[in-house]
Amino acid sequence: MTQDVAHTVITREELRGVEFDWFAADARGHVAQFMAAGDDTVPDAALASEELLEALHVWIDTRPETEPPHAPAGGFDEHLTPPQRRGAYVYDQVPQEPGVYRLVAAPRTPFTVAEVPGHLQEYLRGLTLNVTFGAARLRVTADGAVEEAERP
Repeated sequence: MTQDVAHTVITREELRGVEFDWFAADARGHVAQFMAAGDDTVPDAALASEELLEALHVWIDTRPETEPPHAPAGGFDEHLTPPQRRGAYVYDQVPQEPGVYRLVAAPRTPFTVAEVPGHLQEYLRGLTLNVTFGAARLRVTADGAVEEAERP
C-alpha cells in the first residue's frame, strides 16, 4: 500500500449486520465486487484501508458503462448489475452461509487490474484470490483462501 497516505483499518465489528462491499482480483487479473451483506467473513486485506477501498469503489462507479446488464439468474439480481455493466464481476453473500458468495452478474468483457490506477493496483495485489471469477459460488475465508462452493 502507498506509504504517504493514512490508512484507516476497518474492523470486523463494523461489518456485522451492515452492507459492506469489497473487491478482489482473480488469477487472470479480472476484478470482482463482493457484497458481504452483514457477513464479516471477508479477507483481512479487504479491511486494510478504508481510503483505498473507497477510492477503488469510486473508480469503478465512475467508469463508463460498456455493456448491457448480464445477471444470469435475472429477476432480483438485475438491480445488482451496475459494476458488471462497467466490467466487474459481482458476487453477493449467501444468507446463512458465512463466507459463501454467489455470482449475480458477469461481464462479457471484464476489465483487468492493469487498467486500474497504480496505487489501487497495489491494493488489489493483496486481494488476489487463487480462483477464476465466473464460478457460480465461491467460499472465501478471512485469510484470503478461496474455493468453489457447492450448493448445500
